[in-house]
Amino acid sequence: MQLDLVDVFAAGPLTGNPLAVVHGGEGLEAADMLRITRWLGFSETTFLLPPTDPGADYRVRIFYPAGELPFAGHPTLGTAHAWLSAGGVPKQAGTIVQECGIGLVDVRQESGMLAFRAPPLLRSGALDPADLAETIRLCGVNERDVVAGVHAANGPGWKVLHMASDDAVLAAEPAARAPLHTDVALLGPRAADGGPQWELRAFFADASGRLCEDPVTGSLNAAVAQYLFAGGLANGAYVAAQGRMTGADGYVHCRQDTDGAIWIAGKVATVSAGGAMPRPF
Repeated sequence: MQLDLVDVFAAGPLTGNPLAVVHGGEGLEAADMLRITRWLGFSETTFLLPPTDPGADYRVRIFYPAGELPFAGHPTLGTAHAWLSAGGVPKQAGTIVQECGIGLVDVRQESGMLAFRAPPLLRSGALDPADLAETIRLCGVNERDVVAGVHAANGPGWKVLHMASDDAVLAAEPAARAPLHTDVALLGPRAADGGPQWELRAFFADASGRLCEDPVTGSLNAAVAQYLFAGGLANGAYVAAQGRMTGADGYVHCRQDTDGAIWIAGKVATVSAGGAMPRPF
């Protein structure tokens, strides 16, 4: 097995969300993959495997410290980058097809970035009063600054608070602990200064129940983009910023094509490639 370390959605060197990609994970059990993920300590680690679907170029299993995810955004772009860097050639010119827990996901190379096609939302619509109150508590925001609270689940079960401003997003003081499988997030508009148009923060519960902040989150941005485009709050394309409260500086490029497809793009860079991993664990 080989291990690559990749930086995803970075605006500059080492400012994005780190990802570990394990090549040659055949034969590893899910428990082994989870052990490796927890030991590495990143928000996600992926395991490259031969595809089982004839339409896919590769299969990936995505783990975070509390278990396995059917889909995640920065692992999708980081894994595609690692697969290409290791000599992978897509069956369909110009489009990489990833097989993961939600099925097939298209990934493209464009303008020095990689972009994935946002999968459809599994759940959308307004949070009910109980969910809204709990999400406000977990995120640690002032209820008066909340414009809306919505479900935006696309693998992770995101519950998103649309805030009045980026200042309200950055001022949030999230709870220390949360139930397992908690995925909550904040979204707010930024000042029109020529930079990114939206500010995001994302929080998830780790295996111990600690509420952690993710530096830059592709699945969340894919879900939020569908909310913004559907509601007329964004048109054509925009850039979202995420990670400032974690020391990161992530830029996520979100675009809606004329056919309605939404693409989530960012820069991806190799930090270290080809590190040998011994067996067994």
